[in-house]
Amino acid sequence: MALITANNLSDADASYAALIRAHEGLTEAESHALNARLILILMNQVGDAAIIAEALALARQSGSGHRA
Repeated sequence: MALITANNLSDADASYAALIRAHEGLTEAESHALNARLILILMNQVGDAAIIAEALALARQSGSGHRA
């Protein structure tokens, strides 16, 4: 299995809206905790350590230079 980098969401707009709604009313710390739990749940769904490592590297690379 290879990391899918093309849009693979059946409804990207609805998925994004659901993510934003999930964060409504949370403090910054609660929002970070929600993101951490979501990431772990999705990592478990993927299951393949090599794919997860590739995704982590891609996320880190695409975020470089954009530090708050």
